[in-house]
Amino acid sequence: MTDVTKYIPYEERTGNESIVYFTRDLSPAGIKKAYEKVNANICGKVAIKLHTGEPKGPNFIPAAWVKEVMESEESLKDATIIETNTFYKGDRYTTEQHRETLKVNGWTFCPVDIMDEEGTVDLPVEGGKWFDHMTHGSHMTNYDSMFTLTHFKGHTMGGFGGSNKNIGIGCADGRIGKGMIHAKNGDDWGVDKEELMEKITESTKATIDFFGKNVTYVNVMRNMSVDCDCAGVGAAPVVTPNVGILASTDICAIDTACVDLVHAMTAEQNHDLWERMESRHGFRQLSYMNELGMGNSRYILIDLDNDEVRITPAEAVKDVKPFKLIK
Repeated sequence: MTDVTKYIPYEERTGNESIVYFTRDLSPAGIKKAYEKVNANICGKVAIKLHTGEPKGPNFIPAAWVKEVMESEESLKDATIIETNTFYKGDRYTTEQHRETLKVNGWTFCPVDIMDEEGTVDLPVEGGKWFDHMTHGSHMTNYDSMFTLTHFKGHTMGGFGGSNKNIGIGCADGRIGKGMIHAKNGDDWGVDKEELMEKITESTKATIDFFGKNVTYVNVMRNMSVDCDCAGVGAAPVVTPNVGILASTDICAIDTACVDLVHAMTAEQNHDLWERMESRHGFRQLSYMNELGMGNSRYILIDLDNDEVRITPAEAVKDVKPFKLIK
């Protein structure tokens, strides 16, 4: 029997294949190119879920990039960036602190909705092991569509942070929902490894079930510290090469593809990030998404830079260069 906490090689996976698009163009144009392949159902009042970062953090997706994409994409011109307050005490713990941090980091060009500013809303978790609902910021239900724009990187507790972590932690409200995910037996951070991965994933499921077909995903694989953007300027130095940008309408497929791209690097290139994923049992995020029917672990990787031919993860990363900070 396959150990679902371990990395499962592609040839051992079963089920259907989803489409995942890939470009090496790490720029606003690259985000736009990827997004335009998966934005067919983004309509109405649009939320953009991204990590706006701790003050002066070096690694989150630059605000200037997002501004350029929003100004040039018709479906995003009136969109709102959404966030929730943090469970840990710091510069985004209260709405007032959070708004000051948004100013510091340049998120001043469009509305930013701190969704739990005015309370919470419960959304059902269908088929969950741990939850029958998740508590989100009350403003969640104000939106018709969600564009999940994720900085893919490592994570201190989750192993890695992809679209699943961006939504699962990022949409849960700062007090109740995030407490449901993290706290156990009187310890605010008592949940880890498989249990944490499963709880994050169930929280995500509540969100994507709410939006249905009107949610899409873009993952940006640049400045991939082993630490989350929550670490801000304290994040571990980046040593993993930059890769590119991926897009899909399948959350399981896009996060799985990102992990596969890291796996396809040489040991020298991927050692730190891979050790972080493996030691935290982060791969359970992927297998649990698949078990919950949130998407496929198999996919067709389409190269947007070369006539949209199908490529392998190894082909996608064969020309990566030693890490250089991209601002």
